[in-house]
Amino acid sequence: MAPAGTASDTLDRPHFIGIGGAGMSGVAKVLAMRGARVSGSDTKDSPIVGALCELGATVHIGHSAENLAADATSVVVSSAIRDDNLELVTARERGIPVVHRSDALAALMDGSRPIAVAGTHGKTTTTSMLAVSLRTLGLDPSYVIGGDLDAPGSSALHGEGEIFVAEADESDRSFHKYAPEVAIILNVELDHHANYASMEEIYESYQTFVGRVRPGGALVISADHPGARELTARVGGRDGLRVLTYGEDAGADVRVLAIEPHGLTSEVTVRLAESLGGAELTFTVSVPGRHYALNAVAALTAGAALDVPAAELAPALASYTGVKRRLQLKGVAAGVQVIDSYAHHPTEIAADLEAIRGGAGEGRVLVVFQPHLFSRTQELGTEMGQALALADASVVLDIYPAREDPVPGVTSALIIDAAARHGADVTAEHDRNAVPELIAGMAKPGDLVLTMGAGDVTDLGPEILARLQSPEN
Repeated sequence: MAPAGTASDTLDRPHFIGIGGAGMSGVAKVLAMRGARVSGSDTKDSPIVGALCELGATVHIGHSAENLAADATSVVVSSAIRDDNLELVTARERGIPVVHRSDALAALMDGSRPIAVAGTHGKTTTTSMLAVSLRTLGLDPSYVIGGDLDAPGSSALHGEGEIFVAEADESDRSFHKYAPEVAIILNVELDHHANYASMEEIYESYQTFVGRVRPGGALVISADHPGARELTARVGGRDGLRVLTYGEDAGADVRVLAIEPHGLTSEVTVRLAESLGGAELTFTVSVPGRHYALNAVAALTAGAALDVPAAELAPALASYTGVKRRLQLKGVAAGVQVIDSYAHHPTEIAADLEAIRGGAGEGRVLVVFQPHLFSRTQELGTEMGQALALADASVVLDIYPAREDPVPGVTSALIIDAAARHGADVTAEHDRNAVPELIAGMAKPGDLVLTMGAGDVTDLGPEILARLQSPEN
């Protein structure tokens, strides 16, 4: 990759298939800000597409061979793009280089001091916390995040500083492409069952990622999570790798002494190891839940690994107030709060439900859950149902397929039956359009409604609010 501010020949005039996606749009935005002539296509218009157009990108709605410009220097794809996509087929016929999103992102990070954030859960939040807090300190980092901070298109930025913060996606092993100065691993669990058959494969994949850390660089990793501890034992002896642990474990390099919830915020106290200065710090995390507090501590540890003073970074972390779809308040109507959650793995579902319980006070927590992927539901449906038992009542929609074809016998019933076995109040709803009316009939003043899942369940939040506000409610 050429120095920051320009684009290499291959990425000089890139065409992105699925440019409106969370991961793709971030890379496209940074390239556009560096002077590349960006084009792309997506199945539908969106605020993210609008934000890219404002940066000068040419975006076509719908996929067609004609969308691919004659002078395109590359076609950028993600693992979600099928081989029979018309634009991809055309690119190969014309001999245009096809570049995976991860290779494009790796090129963007070249010449910087990258922090790559990996883990089964918490990547977007931790990346966002680092991006916001480093900007608050005036360090002007570049970043690519898998979600918008506060406005469409805010998922990425080309900064003039030397630090580049990015999510490192383990789902398709694309995080093997990065060579970070600091790698963060938040947790290690079995997920992405279409690509990983066992925990051993997961560990091997993460070991490859850690092996990509630059000589003299650092691995920041949880001291509490069982999978992370196992990974630490496997990689801890590598020459030239500094391992920094964080968490509540007594031996952690950044040890969490206390997490005190205060409504929808938390106050966190940590003690740094002598190698990091030995200070004890107390700071505010402006989002609820123990898991978000621990994400903030991971961000603090990574900053310390890059010699950002912890005493300055800790208060700056309070400037992070959330990212879209991560316990995002969509509004309040008829005394009912409606919050959106991206949680789709059982661990994430349970963590968000526990976090939000404090915000509900004496009210009930009502969940509208949309399972994501047939493969994930097949492997983890029972655990999803068990996690939903933490809610006062749940409505479960049909599975959102995303890139997958249906699997015979795999339906939302796997989750619903498991939830019922664990004593949950759970209702199946096959008609997505019926949900606002259903929730309006269930919710009472003081309740909290959580739309939950990685699919289009997020669109139901405004519809539920509108129904709650209607005179007939």
